[in-house]
Amino acid sequence: MLLVAATPIGNLDDHSPRLVQALQDADLIVAEDTRTTGQLMRLLGAATHAPVMALHEHNETEITEKVLGHAARGVVVLVSDAGMPGLSDPGFPVVRAAHAKGIQVSVLPGPSAITAALAVSGMPTDRFCFEGFIPKKSREEFFRQRSGERRTLVFFESPHRLHQSLVQMAEVFGSDREATVCRELSKKFEQVSTGTLASLADEFSGDVKGEITLVVHGATGEEVSFDDAVEDVRERVAAGEKPAEAAKAISQVTGHSKRDLYRALLEPDA
Repeated sequence: MLLVAATPIGNLDDHSPRLVQALQDADLIVAEDTRTTGQLMRLLGAATHAPVMALHEHNETEITEKVLGHAARGVVVLVSDAGMPGLSDPGFPVVRAAHAKGIQVSVLPGPSAITAALAVSGMPTDRFCFEGFIPKKSREEFFRQRSGERRTLVFFESPHRLHQSLVQMAEVFGSDREATVCRELSKKFEQVSTGTLASLADEFSGDVKGEITLVVHGATGEEVSFDDAVEDVRERVAAGEKPAEAAKAISQVTGHSKRDLYRALLEPDA
């Protein structure tokens, strides 16, 4: 079995008795950082003789088969430094490969900064999308591609780039778009600030420290049907705009897929 196990994102008391038992009973523990996991096990009093193997973004591919070999013979517990493995943390390739080989995969649910931020943000939670870490490059384009998204958006961000992201989001999404900055969730200096993107950019313009999860309200206003969006693309093309550029522009405004709009333009009967 491969057991995907969540670990505390800050407050150690958020661990479950099942996590301690799983770590103690494991035949192999696969960790994002062996030192961090070793420290966690010492703090939890989880005594084990199981080896601890490092799995991170630089070695995931090369050690996957080795991990699956152990999982075929015993119980492998997969953990990241904090939260659920595979969610902007290592683990996805191993879990996918385990399913492909018919190895049983189970989960030990627990803390996650994504769901914790959503719950505390006051934003709609019936539909949301997790966008992971905001990229360091082409950030404005990254935001423009999501400006029409109607679901609540959840991002991870570095504290050093938080102000820049809030300023750029205010420019692209609109300064009045509602958002929540969650800093150091479950830790001693936890901070949850809700406001407009413009007000939050002012609030976090200084030195910021800690783990950041950013929740942004989805786009509002009258929803544009796909057929109407395609017609808008046709009108822009008729006015002299290139099809790809027109599809991209309407996609950003309506939230419909750029690829689908472009295909509908070129293959109207598809």
